Amino acid sequence: MGGFFGAVRKRSAIIDVFLGTDYHSHLGTKRGGMAAYDSELGLQREIHNIENSPFRTKFERAVDTLKGNSAIGCISDTDPQPLLMYSRLGRYAICTVGIINNAEELMQKVVAGGGYFDAMTGGRVNSNELIAALINTKDSFEEGIRYAQEQVRGTASILLLKEGGNLIAARDRLGRLPVLVGKGSDGYCVSFESFAFQKLGYALEKELGAGEIVEISQTGIRVLSPARKEMRICAFLWSYYGYPTSTYEGVNVEIMRTRNGGIMAEEDEKRGNLHGIDYVGGVPDSGTPHAIGYANRSGIPFARPYIKYTPTWSRSFMPQNQADRNKIAKMKQIPVHELIENKNLLLVDDSIVRGTQLKETVEFLYSHGAKTVHMRSACPPIMYGCKFLNFSRSTGEMDLITRRTIMQLEGEEGFSHLGEYSDSQTERGKAMRKAICDNFHFESLEFQSLEGLQKAIGIEPCKLCTYCWNGRE
Repeated sequence: MGGFFGAVRKRSAIIDVFLGTDYHSHLGTKRGGMAAYDSELGLQREIHNIENSPFRTKFERAVDTLKGNSAIGCISDTDPQPLLMYSRLGRYAICTVGIINNAEELMQKVVAGGGYFDAMTGGRVNSNELIAALINTKDSFEEGIRYAQEQVRGTASILLLKEGGNLIAARDRLGRLPVLVGKGSDGYCVSFESFAFQKLGYALEKELGAGEIVEISQTGIRVLSPARKEMRICAFLWSYYGYPTSTYEGVNVEIMRTRNGGIMAEEDEKRGNLHGIDYVGGVPDSGTPHAIGYANRSGIPFARPYIKYTPTWSRSFMPQNQADRNKIAKMKQIPVHELIENKNLLLVDDSIVRGTQLKETVEFLYSHGAKTVHMRSACPPIMYGCKFLNFSRSTGEMDLITRRTIMQLEGEEGFSHLGEYSDSQTERGKAMRKAICDNFHFESLEFQSLEGLQKAIGIEPCKLCTYCWNGRE
């Protein structure tokens, strides 16, 4: 995944961008970067690998070395960024969030037109350089950004720092990701996460619409290209990878998750599935508010039967090797025996993707004396690998627990009936859930319905991207 933060002020913007970018660390674990503009020094940049050390520790020195009243920063799970560009449009720094699925095709188009790239190891081209090359083919940033976003199959939100100090921010063409502008006492900022600028004393000034492009100076915001009517913001933002204190399209993540859990409990109550449960718990961290909502609605006590030890390994997928990630995940789970032994537990996870760590969690609970473990997923069964965003849980479709289970049950013919498998009321849906229960030793399993998830988010369903669940673009 990834995120960005930028600011333009009447005094130094470096500390705000340092802190604002650090608040996006939950969105990526590979690289971080900052760029700044100063009237005497011009454009400056620092990029560091953050796979083994967090952004904050790698960029503390940058607070003293970078200078300027304008700056941008980013967290990236992909290529090094921001990049400094010299072009017919002038000098600028650029960072992006998203994924380019047709990168090779676009690269060949640029090369055929006389352009060239500084290829990375393996012949790949930095995605930011590719976006910049597309922008640079046009006569203005406005025209160039629109052209780049039209050409990209995937998603590209763009934050650009011009020589001179102004920022240009562009939300991706269909608004799959958020971009917000905050206003402070002496300038403006741009952010993926709303809480990042609120903690720094900025108030929400504007949430960019789908495809909207704005230029931001110390004194105001100028719309370069208006928002499109069509929007497909990622619904998984609320379910999983958005930060709990953030708000997208007016809907707070924590409140949505709590409401979502309550809707799941209502459905279980209708089906008579709430008998004999001692405690409701969340698979931490993002599953916890869903579980709290479930517990509040059902009346079953909320408890934490195990606690994650996070002082040294805050995110279980930080190691690059899957076996090591699984080991770290297991080491982090510290049991509370009194809440596990001889208890019937119902756990709520934000989603069930591959299921590897979840299976180990259930085995861990049984090994510490749990009587039964029931599982609930706070989103529908994931049937399709995301092709619009590049975040850490993206995966090939046959890595999905749903696809593997369907293949075992029916072979490839089953992939023609994914809608039935998603629905818990169909025979295929019941068969998939039972097979997963048997494999993972769940006492029961259910997924939130797509309608329930959309109700919990509370914005028009036509504005939500639900591709990973129903395959609809």
